[in-house]
Amino acid sequence: MRPSPAPPAADPAEERWTPLWQWLLSTRLGPSEALEPAPPQPPDAAAQALLQLYMPLVRARRERRRHGVAHNRPVLAASGPSAPVTAAASAAPRPWVVAQLGQSLDGCVATAAGDSFFVTGEQSLLHLHRLRALCDAVLVGAGTVAADDPQLTTRRVPGPNPLRLVLDPTARLDGQARVLREPAAPTLWICDASHAARARACRPHGGAEVLAVDGLLTGDGPAAGIDIGRLLDTLGECGVALLFVEGGGVTVSRFLAAGAIDRLHLVVAPVLIGDGRRGIQGPGPARMAECPRPPVQRLLMGEDVLFDLDLSRSGSG
Repeated sequence: MRPSPAPPAADPAEERWTPLWQWLLSTRLGPSEALEPAPPQPPDAAAQALLQLYMPLVRARRERRRHGVAHNRPVLAASGPSAPVTAAASAAPRPWVVAQLGQSLDGCVATAAGDSFFVTGEQSLLHLHRLRALCDAVLVGAGTVAADDPQLTTRRVPGPNPLRLVLDPTARLDGQARVLREPAAPTLWICDASHAARARACRPHGGAEVLAVDGLLTGDGPAAGIDIGRLLDTLGECGVALLFVEGGGVTVSRFLAAGAIDRLHLVVAPVLIGDGRRGIQGPGPARMAECPRPPVQRLLMGEDVLFDLDLSRSGSG
């Protein structure tokens, strides 16, 4: 059997990558598709590989502009500083969704104790921050906020901070996480409407706003599910065109099970964790023949390997 070619390395020199990165940012922040110039010619294979990795986000934004989603920043409506945040009236479609997981060779995103600093390497962290800068909003679950206390900003790359979304349907967080307290970027604490009062009661002054979503929970008690479709409808009405689901494993798995992910970036690092916290979770087919094998591109991110999975064409997203 002929060996597969090695995936391209996606680590161009900074001075060579900068013009392409500035063009990519212009596709998010520019006033319209008609005013966007063509991308600069990639100077080498590494820059070409990175450009191709991010082009699906450019195409998704252009598609939404063709459908009349002209604004580039999320739009929210609130009648005062203490008023509930609601979705602005809009006919916008659901957001296009890219998700990312960084995991070990044995499929874990953290140790059994919850330590995940850091599973993946420097190049993969840069990629994570690029996705934040290119998307309108970044979403994490309450478990990730409790375990990692992330900032969800673009500290490692030039570019705007996204709208930060914390998915906490039962309002189990205490409001003290950095993402809920620090005003580095607009932040929404997303809860089911039946639990939103508790979130508002412990919301830090000047921090995150609470977004109450009717029917976000699909049941009661520990077995309650989350209506991902209703969540995406609400975010579309808020003006989110491109959504980055950053984690953790439980949240990404919920979106995957709902068929709501268009693109999944699965980054595998050369490390073994053992009895750790799993990445992709949930029931799967009983037969291998029924397991999805989506179209995939591979890239080297330093010592990590990124699998760029096109779920929009696989019947799985």
